[in-house]
Amino acid sequence: MNSTSPGRRSRSRFVRGAAAGLALTSTLLTGCGGSGSGDSKSASGPVTLPFWGWANGQEAVAKAFNASHKDVQLKYTKVTDQLTMQKQLTNAVKAGNAPCLVQNTAEYVTSWVSQGALADITKYVQADKGKFNPGSWSAAQVQGRMYGVPTSSAPNFTIYRTDIFTKYGLKPPTTWDEFIAAGKVLKKHGIEITNFAGEDPSTLEVIAMQAGAHWYAIDGNSWKVDFQDAGTLKAAKVIQEIIDNDLDSKLSFADYAAVQRNYDNGGTATRQISTWQMAGMVQNFTKSFGKWALSPWPAFTGEPAKTPAGTNLTGSVTLVTKQCKEQRQAAEAALWMSTDAGAVKTMASPTTGNGVMPALADSGSYVDESISPKLLGKNYEPAKKVVTDSLNTVTTDWTFGPDWTAMFTELQSGWAKVVSKQEKVTDLLTHMQEWTVKDLKSRGISVKG
Repeated sequence: MNSTSPGRRSRSRFVRGAAAGLALTSTLLTGCGGSGSGDSKSASGPVTLPFWGWANGQEAVAKAFNASHKDVQLKYTKVTDQLTMQKQLTNAVKAGNAPCLVQNTAEYVTSWVSQGALADITKYVQADKGKFNPGSWSAAQVQGRMYGVPTSSAPNFTIYRTDIFTKYGLKPPTTWDEFIAAGKVLKKHGIEITNFAGEDPSTLEVIAMQAGAHWYAIDGNSWKVDFQDAGTLKAAKVIQEIIDNDLDSKLSFADYAAVQRNYDNGGTATRQISTWQMAGMVQNFTKSFGKWALSPWPAFTGEPAKTPAGTNLTGSVTLVTKQCKEQRQAAEAALWMSTDAGAVKTMASPTTGNGVMPALADSGSYVDESISPKLLGKNYEPAKKVVTDSLNTVTTDWTFGPDWTAMFTELQSGWAKVVSKQEKVTDLLTHMQEWTVKDLKSRGISVKG
């Protein structure tokens, strides 16, 4: 459901040698903190900070920063996608030439901290905590220490084809039960209600997150792993019913244009997305402008609205690496990019940026910039409330484990089998429980599960 670049996640296998007994303790993570000078200045000119990212709009923001700063300049390098980012940053850290600043998403922060890749910049950014909403602020934080600055919030909702729903007498589903029922009606007319890409198990992740699952948790000085808790099984039931009834198209995001054409042509009628994913729709559609509307993310029957804190760019952060010699300037640059009104507006727009909602405490004031009147037509004004409401129900109790990158790669392999009906969701969860516990132990990490 979350449309992700095809290789958004990759396996980062190197483990910090100094963390032989990698229990997540304050001593361990303090040892991962910044060791750079943090205050170095160049005698020959302005300090230059290498900055790697991939999001639309970031290069423009970097240019705006450079135009307004004399003593510090950003040298921006656009990386192809998140898979490439993981590989390049892993190699750069190993080689000792990591950039000062790097775009990443929340699920990788713990992993990078445990590997000693990130600088503890708490002392440089803590005074600005009040400018950000709590959920976003926590995305760059591990055990109370800050390793970067959040750039975006995580509104999530359903976008659906109003003409298709009207034609077949359907209302936008408010629950997953209604979602499945609507999908069965649409199936009779050759239309799928959602798309499950075989390489993107974030669908399972975010529905489990919404259902109250906790795949990882910190228990004393150990990690607790549970891929079979009540929330995960509740999510698995929804997904399995969609797959068993063939309510999903199975288009890979490897051919992103084909996925967008399918939505534009009416082959699939809904998506569970965040604001940033509208940019791809606006840029690729030709036929269906004005025929889309927003509705809340489906709830579980009998439960209040709960929006999963999605992990595809919506939990994005600008991280400072430990190898950066100018950590103070890097932290200040990251703060500027997340708080300057012009920079925030650029990134919030699906036209000039990637439609991300800001991480700021007043994120709601940027809704106008982050959704597209061209896409929504007469449904644009009502959509604003859907986005704002979703910001008020975002989950904040999800923890990313120290081997998240490797775990997610393993999850991808199994998810492809689930989507193609080679195995059940519960089979995948059983495997992931065993695999993750074994993987953490192989890294010398204390684990229960």
